[in-house]
Amino acid sequence: MVDVFSGRLLVSKDGRSVDPEEALQNKVVGLYFSAGWCSPCRDFTPVLCDFYTELLEETQPPAPFEVVFISSDHSAEEMAGYMRAMHGNWLALPFHDPYKHDLKKKYNITAIPKLVIVKQTGEVITDKGRKQIRDKGLSCFRNWVDGADIFQNFSI
Repeated sequence: MVDVFSGRLLVSKDGRSVDPEEALQNKVVGLYFSAGWCSPCRDFTPVLCDFYTELLEETQPPAPFEVVFISSDHSAEEMAGYMRAMHGNWLALPFHDPYKHDLKKKYNITAIPKLVIVKQTGEVITDKGRKQIRDKGLSCFRNWVDGADIFQNFSI
């Protein structure tokens, strides 16, 4: 993920700047393309929230997973409100970072919500993260880790 977010900062739900190199190292990363105005997004976000919470707060050690939200909201205020109201404690690309357009192009995002699961290199493990979470629940994470080429000692 160092390559994907090189030279950029991410923000946490509470607005702190976060170094992506530290935050995303040795993790499976879900790039979550979403917006507060999108009703299918508002429908899926709580499901992703539960999935994220179970993986990070209810497994020991916490699962090697992080979500980076890429907003399609209409304003920074809208994005912040959506994050506060509905999001898990994951990271986001700052609203004003034009890089979001490059990411949408790179990962062929034509509709939202879209959850693209990627390796450390940014290579796609699956672009069907949303469907897999809905269909398989936590068990899909094991497949993502297997595809991510990272060594982890945890069990789900």
